[in-house]
Amino acid sequence: MKTSFATLALGLTALASTAQAACPTDLEAAAVAAAIVARQPVVAPAGEMSVEDGLCGRDKVLRFLAQTYGEAVGYKAGLTNPAVQKRLNYNAPLRGTLFKSMIVADGAEVPAAFGTRPVFEADLVVEVGDPVRLAKAATPQEALRYIKSVRPFIELPDLMVDDPSRLGGAMLAMINVGARLGVLGQPIAARHDKALAEALATMTVTIADEAGTVIDSGKGSAILGNPLNAAIWLAQDLARAGTPLKRGDLLSLGSFTKLTPPKPGMAVTARYEGLPGNPAVRVRFR
Repeated sequence: MKTSFATLALGLTALASTAQAACPTDLEAAAVAAAIVARQPVVAPAGEMSVEDGLCGRDKVLRFLAQTYGEAVGYKAGLTNPAVQKRLNYNAPLRGTLFKSMIVADGAEVPAAFGTRPVFEADLVVEVGDPVRLAKAATPQEALRYIKSVRPFIELPDLMVDDPSRLGGAMLAMINVGARLGVLGQPIAARHDKALAEALATMTVTIADEAGTVIDSGKGSAILGNPLNAAIWLAQDLARAGTPLKRGDLLSLGSFTKLTPPKPGMAVTARYEGLPGNPAVRVRFR
């Protein structure tokens, strides 16, 4: 399979000029996946893609990525924060897939050049308890009944293209919403009560450097009014797609802070003031 992956990717260049606006071909998807794996800038398929085309291409790209990255352990909701939507020129959430090899532990050290256009952001992960009922939840408080734990998370996404300012919804979908790495903190047991649901909306999330200087901060409500709404959206989006969640899946809910490029020698900590114990998660860049 790996040989065919490379062959398909190499064959794209000669065919790209004749591509039409439609679901990207297997050759185009293979070329995108090959660039992602090689940490090289991704070149968009020829022609104007609709978001539907990008989503169709994403599903093909994921099949190629799985050959290298292996087991999927969850999903990410991208563009759940209006500020990030504005920067990336698309005003609705998008779904990506998280592979096991992308997840590293709290305190990990990773290369500053972990991707083509690497950035970091304060995020949040929930672990799915009851996937069927989560997809039917009507409110954040109800969703808590079907979530096992909440976990601090620094996402390390990769914008993956030469000029991220031109990265719209269609191409962002096709590059798996920039999923590259993420630093996973310790679990907080999900209490099925109003207080925790409200705390997730009212908490203040900061990301700071090693000296304690705050790089950026945001409220929990920056993600769809309450980050648990992103968990509901993911569960429903996957159910509509015919690939429902599984118990234990990890859901990355979106960005509370701006996308910031890392530098070698930098260490950052994301802290969640207002959650039980004011938890934190940390990463260092080499």
